[in-house]
Amino acid sequence: MHSTNALICAQARVQFGFSLLEVSIATAVILLLAIIGIPAINNHVIESRVPKAGEEVARFALHARVNAAQSSTAPYRGIGTHMLAALADGSGALTVLGNGPNVRVLHGLGSDGEIRVGEHASGTGMTVTFTRVNGAACPGIASVLQRMASSITLSAAGRSHVTLKDAGVAYSAVQAAAHCAKGDANTFTFVMG
Repeated sequence: MHSTNALICAQARVQFGFSLLEVSIATAVILLLAIIGIPAINNHVIESRVPKAGEEVARFALHARVNAAQSSTAPYRGIGTHMLAALADGSGALTVLGNGPNVRVLHGLGSDGEIRVGEHASGTGMTVTFTRVNGAACPGIASVLQRMASSITLSAAGRSHVTLKDAGVAYSAVQAAAHCAKGDANTFTFVMG
């Protein structure tokens, strides 16, 4: 009986927990998983924003096209980013900063990336330019808007300017992906109207 009590007392004194080495190894493994996983998660988040941003711009282009049908010579004369901002304000898909001629519309597809709208060919069409598009959103945004555009060009940092669609070039998502750069280094220009 005495030896049984001694054994129980000895077991009671054993501390349960982790050694410093075990905690360090577990921390290192978790840190390594985070380093590997965070960029993939970030790319997924950016890619998931593409449909909503594209939908907002397509809606704007459709409104502009409907209004342009009522005019004859230069239906897109005076069109600008401020008009997109008025339509997109409060949409949740795009972020509108400021107002008036200095308004900025952020697309959320890359760090501080903007959408700019302007006249094309003296108001007979319009350009919609997406700056600083992340490679994860490229060519997704082009694929979403390619039906609305008569021309699509891509400028990627460190690469030559490429036409992805025009009267002589049919749009190909595979070709667009081949020309996209990693990071927030892609600028798309869509000609619509």
